[in-house]
Amino acid sequence: MKIAVLFGGTSEERDVSIASAAQIIPALRSLGHEVFSVDTATGRLSAADEARLLQAGVGPEPPSTSVIADVRGRAIALSAEAFNIRDVDVVFLALHGGPGEDGRIQAMLNLAGLAYTGSNHIASAAAMDKDLSKRLFRAAGVPTPDWLMAPASSDEVAEKLGWPVVVKPSKQGSTVGLSVVREASELARAIALASEYDDEVMIEKFVPGREFTVGILEGQALPVGEIIAPNEIFDYQAKYQVGGAREIFPAEISEADAIVMQEMALRAHAALKLGVYSRIDFRVEDNGAVWCLEGNSLPGMTANSLLPQAAKAAGIEFAELLERICRGAVR
Repeated sequence: MKIAVLFGGTSEERDVSIASAAQIIPALRSLGHEVFSVDTATGRLSAADEARLLQAGVGPEPPSTSVIADVRGRAIALSAEAFNIRDVDVVFLALHGGPGEDGRIQAMLNLAGLAYTGSNHIASAAAMDKDLSKRLFRAAGVPTPDWLMAPASSDEVAEKLGWPVVVKPSKQGSTVGLSVVREASELARAIALASEYDDEVMIEKFVPGREFTVGILEGQALPVGEIIAPNEIFDYQAKYQVGGAREIFPAEISEADAIVMQEMALRAHAALKLGVYSRIDFRVEDNGAVWCLEGNSLPGMTANSLLPQAAKAAGIEFAELLERICRGAVR
């Protein structure tokens, strides 16, 4: 196939997207496909520019506001010709966050009549919007922690959710702008931080316990994985720095507990109308209560990311996973 890999972009998850593309592109080429790379912030890349950009790793913090503003400013000045990908068989979306994951680019590809990986524009938008996602989870009978949307007073939070709570942008990923708030005096500052990244802020009941994830591929739930982070949340640094967290696939839990999470993940995937693949994240309390946190329509796709690790536990190597994702998009 002739494949365009779209990555980079203008969201705070730009570095994560580049890391995904750095492994996706050579893996697809190893399968014999003709692959070219497109940074949605700079256009189609030459071989030299591709090699330079894909050597960059993921830093301990997301790109600064000024860096992202500079990238967005340069992207606006690009001509349409910089993104000419009309002759491809499929577009592989290695984008994360922002317009790459929230349905905007998916809608443009729909209008252009191009096949692309991931989920359609409606499902992508639903998965990115955490408030909407949780409403759909509840409607599908998938338990999810209670929440409020800002503005909300500390008295209202204390009464309806209790402390601690998680304050986060409603339409962001990779825990960007997220805070764990333990008392009323910290609430306003956490909301202000989250507001820097989105126009809507969610205040969610904090669920103590173990963190798990379930990948979905072509309608089947992959083996459950457990994430053991050094802190109480699986934050940006724990996700993307070497030694940041232990990730165990398959998780060391009973078969019955795994089946419960897998069935719940399939219901969450269906509730959001997600496509060929996704990843659904959970917290499990000490009393066994399972809570669905969110669905990811374009989860991280390095060989060591959570979805590829789950696939490997099911006997699916990284290149085969990418091939199946591409074939599913073409179908």
